[in-house]
Amino acid sequence: YLGPRATFTHMACMQKFGSSAQYIPVNSIKDVFSEVERGRANFGVVPIENTTEGVVNHTLDMFIDSNLLIYGEVLQEVSHHLMSKSGVMEEVKQIHSHPHAIAQCRNWLESNLPDVPVSEAASTARAAELCVENPSVAAIASELAAQLYGLKVIKARIEDNINNVTRFLVLSQKPPERTGKDKTSLMLSVKDKVGALYDLLRPFASHGLSMTKIESRPSRRKAWEYIFFVDIEGHMEEERVKKAIEEITGRCLFMKVLGSYPAHS
Repeated sequence: YLGPRATFTHMACMQKFGSSAQYIPVNSIKDVFSEVERGRANFGVVPIENTTEGVVNHTLDMFIDSNLLIYGEVLQEVSHHLMSKSGVMEEVKQIHSHPHAIAQCRNWLESNLPDVPVSEAASTARAAELCVENPSVAAIASELAAQLYGLKVIKARIEDNINNVTRFLVLSQKPPERTGKDKTSLMLSVKDKVGALYDLLRPFASHGLSMTKIESRPSRRKAWEYIFFVDIEGHMEEERVKKAIEEITGRCLFMKVLGSYPAHS
């Protein structure tokens, strides 16, 4: 998982796998993919989107060249706390956090600490580590981070949107068991012609499949060529999903099934 300890990714891992699993923190999303691809970890957990900040583009980009499958998903409520060594707001001279966390707390920061400079850190947990070394530094991080790094919460739940949830994906080399309530994720690139995207999506509707998400990313291989990431309800072993995928494949420059996995209820 994206470390160090006490990141929201770490919390998502614990929600999914419990306290008996062995957790290995790494420095980047790329490293999470690499550890699972090399067989050094059975599973990897990466953030994919947040209700406030939107999609995590780096995770989408990693799927383009990776053979890993999506094994599952985890929805993790994200509550941001302002914390420091002393827990006294007046002593705070600088605030550190991950760019997404800063963005999710911008209104609170501007209203309550408008003159305190805010700096980006590699993760919310790394920001918490910095507080241990310097009593004038505060971090925006999780309650777990405060506990692990011995910090005091100055102000709890400073996120601007109280319905702040991040969706995480579980990566694996193997597919999960079919459950009967699954979703399938696809990655595809369309031919550059009028109505191409409409033609691509029509088979989903004609086979009665609900599309729950669509995201686009530049392909990085050719100017103005886009890759689409699509989530649909159903499992790739279902007849209607198979037929839709067969129809779509002939209309794509390329198509890749990222996995069928249990849909989060």
